[in-house]
Amino acid sequence: MAVRVRQDSYIQQPVVPEHQQPQKQQSKRKKSRITAKEKFLYIAFVAIVAVLAVSILHKQSSIQQTSMEIQEIESQISEIEKQNVDLKVQVSELSTYERIWEKAKALGLTLNENNVKVVPGE
Repeated sequence: MAVRVRQDSYIQQPVVPEHQQPQKQQSKRKKSRITAKEKFLYIAFVAIVAVLAVSILHKQSSIQQTSMEIQEIESQISEIEKQNVDLKVQVSELSTYERIWEKAKALGLTLNENNVKVVPGE
């Protein structure tokens, strides 16, 4: 019986420095870039968002200003209502029968029952 000895032969490749190694071929496919239409859409979107933001801020400031004016007017209304109440009290005090009679006497007026007319219904 004959024994066969198997020998694997290895081929040793020469060591090549890194700067001399062949470069891998770059794929013909380039990285996807943003197209002109995409740039336009992006810029349009940013512009629309900016315009809407400015518009919202403008509306909020006008609402705030209107609210301040409303508060000022409401305070003026309440002040005038207080004045009206005070004036009504003065009118009721000044229009009492006794006070009118005193003013009439002071002016030299007398009560003549023949000149008094009664209006029906009042």
